[in-house]
Amino acid sequence: MTGSWVNLAERLGADLHLELVGAGSRRAALAQALREAIQEGRLAAGARLPPYRSLAADLGIARNTVADAYAELVAEGWLTARQGSGTRVAERAAPARRVRVPKEPLSGGFAVPTHNLTQGPPDASSFPRNAWSTATRRALTAAPHDAFGPGDPQGRIELRTALADYLARVRGVRAGPERIVICSGFSDALRLLFGGGVLRGTLAVEAYGLAFHRALLTADGVRTVPLGLDERGTRTDELHGHRGVRSVLLTPAHQFPVGGPLDPGRRNEAVDWARARGGVVIEDDYDGEFRYDREPVGAVQALDPEHVLYVGSASKSVSPALRLGWMVLPEHLLGPVLAVKGQRERWTGVVDQLTFADLIASGAHDRHIRKMRQRYRDRRNRLLAALAVHAPHIEVTGIAAGLHAVLRLPPGTEAATVAAATRLGLALDGLVGFRHPDTQAVPFDGLVVGYATPPDHAYAAALEALCRILPPPP
Repeated sequence: MTGSWVNLAERLGADLHLELVGAGSRRAALAQALREAIQEGRLAAGARLPPYRSLAADLGIARNTVADAYAELVAEGWLTARQGSGTRVAERAAPARRVRVPKEPLSGGFAVPTHNLTQGPPDASSFPRNAWSTATRRALTAAPHDAFGPGDPQGRIELRTALADYLARVRGVRAGPERIVICSGFSDALRLLFGGGVLRGTLAVEAYGLAFHRALLTADGVRTVPLGLDERGTRTDELHGHRGVRSVLLTPAHQFPVGGPLDPGRRNEAVDWARARGGVVIEDDYDGEFRYDREPVGAVQALDPEHVLYVGSASKSVSPALRLGWMVLPEHLLGPVLAVKGQRERWTGVVDQLTFADLIASGAHDRHIRKMRQRYRDRRNRLLAALAVHAPHIEVTGIAAGLHAVLRLPPGTEAATVAAATRLGLALDGLVGFRHPDTQAVPFDGLVVGYATPPDHAYAAALEALCRILPPPP
């Protein structure tokens, strides 16, 4: 059957968009339209043109008109015609040279960096292509027909079921698939919760966090107040001093970006506060799968599923390009979130949902996580070894888990170090960009170094560049 369809396609020819305009005969207009298509590169050298009959039917003109236009262009050298090969664009009929448009520089006017140690993305070259391809074929074969209809704004039941089992097993989350809503990542979750008015009022956040999230909340009219940080993590005791606050955003498994888990007493304190205030703790579990030198820290959500809203995504574990995230919601927030999400538009692609569900259920996701955990542990160890040799005076924190480390710098050296990195073509983040503008926490100079981002072949050079720009001992 496949061969029959191929032969039919060959007989009919490829679709070809042409506009016959201008004065003169239809033959002249067709010949000119074909010349322009070749000159502009829309018809590449060697491309096969549709047979006379097919193109004549598409354009509503006589078959002989097409034959005459083809013959004219063959005589001019634009086309070639051979028995059994059809009519094709001549190899020497190269399109007009296109003007190369330079790419936009990065923000600040600097060129694309040579070395990339920015925090956030995993190694893009590590995407599990074979496992994903296999899971896609298997998921599409097993998917019911209704998977490709209008669908469910809550997300495919296959993925929600797989996630409920996975999160219970790996993160200790307490929820069935009916409490899970699929979204396109943590930012989308914030938009649904605050942009849609599900949660209102002032939001308490950590003194250091992602500026992009603060900007997103500000754009939705949400005021944020910072909570201090110390060696035990976020100062959840400060929640009691903010009377208008009924929700708090925390990264309890691995504080972002400074690092370290939230102290158990403070985890309980945040939950007790939410119960007493009738509020909610939003738990951002952005890299909970990647722990190296400590036992796993379970989700705060397990302490009280009705007052803790758990958010996770595939951005660190697999790829941010998937745009796959999930919320495990308290029961009273499920209806409002789905009402904001709506019936049609704010969905993640069904094929990706089905594929990710299969990846989890088949065990391929676990295997990928174990592989990447070892790779990132090795990279972290290489970073620590390089610093021990070339900059032993630099203290490194936040290294027990995650995909980045924080390098504490001598006071007053952060700005100059980041500038030196830029001059050397090294992309990384200074700690000051993560600090809440209203925090009273004592600032310290530092670099946030992402050791997951570079591909394997580029990592050694990136570490060498990092060691070159670090300030000397005070």
